[in-house]
Amino acid sequence: MHDTGQPLIEARALAVGYGAQPVVHDLDLEVRPGEVVALLGANGAGKTTTLRALSGDLTPMDGEVRWLGEAARAPLHRRARQGLAYVGERTVFTRLHTEDNLRVGRVATEQALHLFPELEKRLKTGAGMLSGGEQQMLSLARALCRAPKLLLADELSLGLAPLVVDRLLRAVREAADRGLGALLVEQHVRKVLDIADRVYVLQRGRITMAGTPKDLRGNLDAIESSYLAAKATAEKTTYATD
Repeated sequence: MHDTGQPLIEARALAVGYGAQPVVHDLDLEVRPGEVVALLGANGAGKTTTLRALSGDLTPMDGEVRWLGEAARAPLHRRARQGLAYVGERTVFTRLHTEDNLRVGRVATEQALHLFPELEKRLKTGAGMLSGGEQQMLSLARALCRAPKLLLADELSLGLAPLVVDRLLRAVREAADRGLGALLVEQHVRKVLDIADRVYVLQRGRITMAGTPKDLRGNLDAIESSYLAAKATAEKTTYATD
C-alpha cells in the first residue's frame, strides 16, 4: 500500500438485504487508493450482498455508502463512469470473439495482451469457447485496462487452477501498486493474504474480525475453521449468494 489518502469507498453502519430482510448489518469498511483489501467469509455470510451495495446495485436499508468522499446514491452504471469496476465470475460476452469483447469494453488489444499474453492466441476465438481461466483473464483485462479507481471483484478465482489464480491476483496487486484500490471476495484465503494489505472477516452479515494479513496469519487455522468453513444462514435468497 502506497497511498494513505481519502478512502475511495466506505460503508458506514451499513445494513442491506432483500425485501425487508437485512443480510448485512452495521457494517463499517473502507478501501483506499493503492491497497488491496480482502473480504472473507463462509458461503452465505453476506459478501456478495456487500459488494452489490458498494457498487450501487443494491440500495442500503440503513447507514450509507460513501464513494469518492460523498454519499453515494448513483446506480452502478454511473459509478462505473466515475471509475468503479465490478468483476464477477467470468463476465464476458460469450457469443463475441475475445478481441470483440475487448473492443466492446473500449480496451486496446495491446494493453490487454501486455497484461495477459496468454490471450494472444485466443483473440479470434469465441469467448464462450475459452477456458474458465481465460474467460476470467479477459474479464479482468477489460476492467483493469480502463484504469479504474476502484475494483470490486467477487470470487475471481472460483473453480480455477492455482497457477491461474496466481496470475489473476498478481495482476490485481500490480495494479494496486500503481494506485488502484481493490476489494476482493476470495475463496483462496492463503493466496489472497499474500497480496492483501488489510482483511475483513464477515460472519452472518457482520464484520467479526479486521486487521492485516500478519495479524490473521497466526490464527489462520482457527479462523478458517470458525469463520470460513461452516455455511452461514443469513443470506438465504435466490437473488444473490456467496
